[in-house]
Amino acid sequence: MVAYAPYLASTSSLSSLYYASSLVPAPSSYATDVCELVTVTVTQYATARPTTNPHGHGGPYFNPYNDIALPYTWPGTPTNGETTCSIPRPTPPYEYGGAAKQAYDAPAWIPKGVNKLVPSLPKGEQNGNSYWGELDCPHLPIGGLPGGPYHSSYPTPSAPYPTSAGHSLYPTASGSASYSGNATKTAHTYSTGTGTGISTPSPGCPKMPDTGVTRTYDLHVAYQTIAPDGVTRNGLTINGQFPGPLVEANWGDWILFKVTNELTDEGTSMHAHGLFQTETPWYDGVPAVQQCPITPNGGTFEQLFRADRYGTSWYHSHYSAQYSGGAHGPMVIYGPKHADYDIDIGPVLIEDWFHADYYTLVNNTMQGRFPPSNNNLINGKMQYPCANTTLPCSPNAGISKFQFEAGKKHLLRLINAGAEGVQKFSIDSHKLTVVALDYIPVEPYETNVVTLNIGQRTDVVVEAVGNPGDAYWMRSQLGTNRCTLNDGISPNAVAAVYYNDADTESVPATESDVTADQLAACKNDDLTLGIPLCKIPIEEPSVTQRLDFEFKSNGTNFLWYINNSSYRGDYNAPILLQAKDSDYDYKPEWNVFDFGSNKTVRLHMVNHGFIGSHPMHLHGHDFHVLAEGFGEWDGTVTNPENSVRRDVQTLQNGIPTTPNPQLGNATVTPSYMVIQFTQDNPGVWPLHCHLAWHVSGGLFLNVLERKDDILKQTFDDDLFELCDKWDAYTAGNPPNQIDSGL
Repeated sequence: MVAYAPYLASTSSLSSLYYASSLVPAPSSYATDVCELVTVTVTQYATARPTTNPHGHGGPYFNPYNDIALPYTWPGTPTNGETTCSIPRPTPPYEYGGAAKQAYDAPAWIPKGVNKLVPSLPKGEQNGNSYWGELDCPHLPIGGLPGGPYHSSYPTPSAPYPTSAGHSLYPTASGSASYSGNATKTAHTYSTGTGTGISTPSPGCPKMPDTGVTRTYDLHVAYQTIAPDGVTRNGLTINGQFPGPLVEANWGDWILFKVTNELTDEGTSMHAHGLFQTETPWYDGVPAVQQCPITPNGGTFEQLFRADRYGTSWYHSHYSAQYSGGAHGPMVIYGPKHADYDIDIGPVLIEDWFHADYYTLVNNTMQGRFPPSNNNLINGKMQYPCANTTLPCSPNAGISKFQFEAGKKHLLRLINAGAEGVQKFSIDSHKLTVVALDYIPVEPYETNVVTLNIGQRTDVVVEAVGNPGDAYWMRSQLGTNRCTLNDGISPNAVAAVYYNDADTESVPATESDVTADQLAACKNDDLTLGIPLCKIPIEEPSVTQRLDFEFKSNGTNFLWYINNSSYRGDYNAPILLQAKDSDYDYKPEWNVFDFGSNKTVRLHMVNHGFIGSHPMHLHGHDFHVLAEGFGEWDGTVTNPENSVRRDVQTLQNGIPTTPNPQLGNATVTPSYMVIQFTQDNPGVWPLHCHLAWHVSGGLFLNVLERKDDILKQTFDDDLFELCDKWDAYTAGNPPNQIDSGL
């Protein structure tokens, strides 16, 4: 059980209940004087269909796509004493639309003659109980959730627009609202909000409020048969949904995850991406680093942590590559409003998709057969040209749909929740104004396409410049050249954007203005863009560490190495728990870096490989991005007075300079990226590539931060109890850990 007392001693009783989400209408009794403590309980979830899977792992459905040979074997396994893999990344093996493309109308692969966007799959079969991508999915509140810092100009929350009598909203509350008396609100300088969302931007560096609010989410991780693009496969769902339900809170709230592992033969975990976990590093959710996995067949674990950032993010399993199979969902933390918009559309999750199950994909990866993606999704939906396969596939399965209101400004919260693909997001004939990168509000800049690598988020404001009755394509296209690995048939996801009074079954006829060069740029926007509103100048580093990334042989397979060491975790020996016991005898393959008492750490990362970029993510921190480029860094820092800051940034591919068909003989001009962070958060914090196959292959290190201060922290007992349960389980059921574990 989570030890609540250290965090909530000054708040009221935990018995107070409130509605689960802004997606549920607020009770009529809501008033400005709500109680300090609000507990949200989310319990609804669906279990998988009871079928038998002779494969014996990964879900209930016997997925024939697991047994299909990949269109190429790449990169293969080492031969003839080969040490470094220099095989050029393969081009897509199939043409756009596949051999049967003439039977469909691109870009949504609508069967010829249909000319309507009417989903063929019944509710539940495509994405479980998920509401994402539904036309009537409610918008998010402009002023945040009840129970947050209050300003007199905030409207009383009401049922979000639009609503539908037949639409099942998730999450649902486990009880009615009740309030304790004489509650007080913490004073906070929030920006002025109005019903239209127009506001005066708040100061660049606001202070986090102490709301005294706890919001609780029951999250059940389970196998479930889903068909996001019409192709049936085993997915990992959260509460019966892919993508999972919205986790939302106000800045300064506490969030309580009650995670239940309904999987039958593997552990799991849950990570709230991008939150600092200050004073709760043991609830960061990374097995083998801060905790043991949650045992299968009903094992539970509770994680209580602060909503210490505000903006857009996501939560996901950090066990093996489970998130690539669907174990993830959006997370929104409402805070000071720093941009002008009228409607908060909410999360737009974009991700590459595969027809084989996640475990098969990881197994292939670890045996030198990197899998190309088969499709691309927006909010868990897309269609597939089914005539390209004789295996189970439902044409015209359904795409996501969005409603725009002419003349209004719309906030879209973009999230790349994929496994491998760099995404290029756009809306035909509309400009995108970027207002936040990850959790960092930035000076707005305009573009026609936004690049998001795995784990990155970008908030954009889109002005609805069309007319009532119009329809447009929203697109998320996988980056070309050496950005992504896909089979070529369906790399471009689309969704329909309908203006008020439009026929919501009509097929948009608009064209994209995104250029081939923009699609091939395998990098984030230039470091002169995305300048934070909150200015934090760069200090001189106390210590600098060079990190060389290489893709090379361990004698049997190709793995990723950092300074000649490939990561592999031990689920039964979390690094943080060893640090708590003053045991620093870490195995070399745990890649632990201890920077001692140094205040600021500068990391000079060098990528010697040219088979994929690396979306580098640091837990527990934002980092300054000082420089990026190719060859040797000359020491120049971009915008040192106020550099780009975020928690994921793309380290580009190296450039092959003398391609040679002989293995091991090509030369590479390496890429580099230089980041810097402050050691102000005691714990053990992963720094890793967020590309699923790369982290499975060992591209992962751990920062042991201020170990003396870790000794002063009071860990919750349930952390040790979780390891006792995992030790007992694995004594009779050794985990089949085929990758790094993360």
